[in-house]
Amino acid sequence: MSDVNGQRQNWGRLALARLRACRWLLAVAAIAVIAASAFADLSAFVAPLAIIALVAAAVVLPQPAERLAMDGAAFAEAGPLPQLSAENLAAAVTDPLIVFDRTATIIHANAAASSIFGNLAAGMSLPLKFRAPEMQVLIDEILAGSVWSRTIDHIDKLPVERVYRVSASAIGHGTGLYVLVFKDQSEARRIDRMRADFIANASHEMRTPLASIAGFIETLRGPARNDPAAREQFLQIMQNQTKRMARLIDDLLSLSRLEMKPFLRPGTRVDLREVVESVIDSLAPLAKDGALAVERDFAEGPLEAPGDRDELYQVFENLLENACKYGQAGGRVIVSIARSDKGPEPSIDVTMRDFGPGIAEEHIPRVTERFYRVEVETTRPQKGTGLGLSIVKHILTRHNARLSIESELGKGAAFTVHLPTN
Repeated sequence: MSDVNGQRQNWGRLALARLRACRWLLAVAAIAVIAASAFADLSAFVAPLAIIALVAAAVVLPQPAERLAMDGAAFAEAGPLPQLSAENLAAAVTDPLIVFDRTATIIHANAAASSIFGNLAAGMSLPLKFRAPEMQVLIDEILAGSVWSRTIDHIDKLPVERVYRVSASAIGHGTGLYVLVFKDQSEARRIDRMRADFIANASHEMRTPLASIAGFIETLRGPARNDPAAREQFLQIMQNQTKRMARLIDDLLSLSRLEMKPFLRPGTRVDLREVVESVIDSLAPLAKDGALAVERDFAEGPLEAPGDRDELYQVFENLLENACKYGQAGGRVIVSIARSDKGPEPSIDVTMRDFGPGIAEEHIPRVTERFYRVEVETTRPQKGTGLGLSIVKHILTRHNARLSIESELGKGAAFTVHLPTN
């Protein structure tokens, strides 16, 4: 009931407002009607009825200002979409987009398409631009009307190889226009290849020691069953292979944990001198076994940087272990810690320098890849999981740090960790 009364009051106020706005127009119209009826000798009822009709029209019919308001409300309800041009919509698409007609002639190409595929002027023949067989078949099928929409994979090899998922479809019904949209799949394909390579390499690394252990077990159960010397030798080899598999599994788990961790800057400061000293002490047996002398060259004063102690320990352990393995021919390894202002911000640089065979320049950019190994001439083969430097790279990324490598064949290699001091 209150809603009805409220509506009546609103209508009354609106009617009064309209009468007030039209008062002069109504007055003039009323005088005109009365004068006309007096001179025409019309009935006395005509003038009052005409005046009532004028008042009703003033109250009921919308005024010009109200019509403008109503038009504005209708436009707001419809939204600005009808005002957008097809060219503006195409420009808003970040993927390459090409519009063509029934004759396979390019009508429009957005900026992304022109940037990637070169000049795509209106009037150019689409089949002449994309000559790959799969693109020719796609365009023919769409123009023939055999399919309304279709998606294929297309490889564009120039200027660099890229893989696209190309979608072709008709625009509306009966427009005679069609659209091609190119979705870049290069990064996804690269990740898929990395994943496949990783699984293949990990399987290979696991299969080799397993095959060795299986072969020695078979030998011990057969020809070497009663040979104590052979049994002891085979058991030692089996133990070494088991340790190798354990290291591989540990490295795989470490790498997996690092990749799953969010990127968070460490909130604690680490004494790098103490960490590096601990690493040198823990690897002393390995250095002694290789007849290596580990020399220290530490700067004076506090050497602290933000970081996670355990992760940085793993970084320096992996680097020093590599230096001990591959630097045996040089007879020594130099571990240095120094402050530096050469980078974009002050840092503390920790360097592991060996004097072994060194690394060829073409291998340096790839040594941090998983399972990537550089074959070097050493007095004995070096066995590792191929994941150590990959783990180093991931940890340093989490610490906003970087790794630089300097090497010259025959003169050794230097791996330097640059840790920001702030």
